[in-house]
Amino acid sequence: MDLTPIRQRHIALMQTTLAILGNVLAPVSQAVATTLRDGHDGPKGWTVIEVVCHLRDFDGFFQQRAQMILAEEYPKLPAYDDHEALAVERAYIDQDLHAVYAALTASRQQYIEFFKGLSAEQWERAGVHPERGHFSLTDAVMQVGSHDCIHLEQITRILNGG
Repeated sequence: MDLTPIRQRHIALMQTTLAILGNVLAPVSQAVATTLRDGHDGPKGWTVIEVVCHLRDFDGFFQQRAQMILAEEYPKLPAYDDHEALAVERAYIDQDLHAVYAALTASRQQYIEFFKGLSAEQWERAGVHPERGHFSLTDAVMQVGSHDCIHLEQITRILNGG
């Protein structure tokens, strides 16, 4: 295990953003989670449940990319572009909010353990991200917290009627 201070902080951020999300979601009913929409995106904006499902699924996608980087020599990482189609295909709107959060929590713990187990050499491994180009496992750990923050802001905006 080789956790530099920056890596340690980003692993801690992965835990913190998940805890913040849990605290934000605790009082949210299934009805609220499936009816309030992100007004920023108009009448077709996402609901809280759709955002949480997105976080759960992308936690898995991010893990798959990280495992590809570890297993393959400089792999071309898959793109996951059609977020709306995925929401429809996986029926995000019909899923249980607290079950989705529990699944995200389990996924996140696996991802944290993955990062904690990397050697110094493994941290330097990289692949080609479809939007960012060269993408190391250090980039991967940093991506999680920033992605979470974007969607935490979105969820709080939805819950505040914005």
